[in-house]
Amino acid sequence: MSSPSSRVLPLAGRRVLVTRAVHQLGKLSDGLRALGAEPVEVPMLEIRPPEDQAPLHAALRNLHEYDWLILTSANTVRVLAVCAAEQEIPLTQPARLRVAAIGSATAEIARKAGFSVALTPREYVAESLLHELAIEAAGRRVLLARAEVARDVIPDALRKAGAMVDVIDAYRNVMPATAPKVLLEALKTPVDAATFSSSSSVTHLAEAAKHAKIAFPLEGALAVSIGPITSQTLRELGWAPAAEANPSNISGLIDAVVTALRKTGDGSGPR
Repeated sequence: MSSPSSRVLPLAGRRVLVTRAVHQLGKLSDGLRALGAEPVEVPMLEIRPPEDQAPLHAALRNLHEYDWLILTSANTVRVLAVCAAEQEIPLTQPARLRVAAIGSATAEIARKAGFSVALTPREYVAESLLHELAIEAAGRRVLLARAEVARDVIPDALRKAGAMVDVIDAYRNVMPATAPKVLLEALKTPVDAATFSSSSSVTHLAEAAKHAKIAFPLEGALAVSIGPITSQTLRELGWAPAAEANPSNISGLIDAVVTALRKTGDGSGPR
């Protein structure tokens, strides 16, 4: 029987799937747990170096040639810092280089890595960055560090605005080999909602479900997305999101889970 204090928590008794990479689980899981939920951690992302690291090494050695460095995620910053240390390349910011970071978490980690961040867009999506950077970047040399197989929205738009853009793959997002087995075990008890903080987490969950012979979308679970691009990926795979974070960050994602599950009432969830 629930205690009086647990009954007032908005996510009391709810099981929520968390699909982030192992090193990123904490903030989302802790936030859900604080609201009474049981986070069900099944990491769908594993960060690996690009198969060819030479372009990344060259870019780090030649930061002085660029006017802007665009950091698209916290993972990007971590990879740049690790790579620079391994290659014994000083990760110092040249005087002419200005840094743009998508999202407050990315900006915070960039500052800890020694960068001075000149621009963080109001919304944590590529389109917002472009709106604020396009005029600044015209005629400038821009280095975009990002995940392999990312969208070309940023480089295409900046080139149209007159920027000279070099794109480097900082890392690869791969599905952990153990994901299907872990997912199968986790879903022996149904979940009420599944959270997605990137398009990769969506596609990898679909792949893991296929390997585990589990129906996708997950039966009886609501999908909750961190932003419009992730929502688009969900729709393309036949799982319309029940809620989308606003703002597109972890706090917004947690609020979106509350919004989605509140619509299902006080029972045991949408099963």
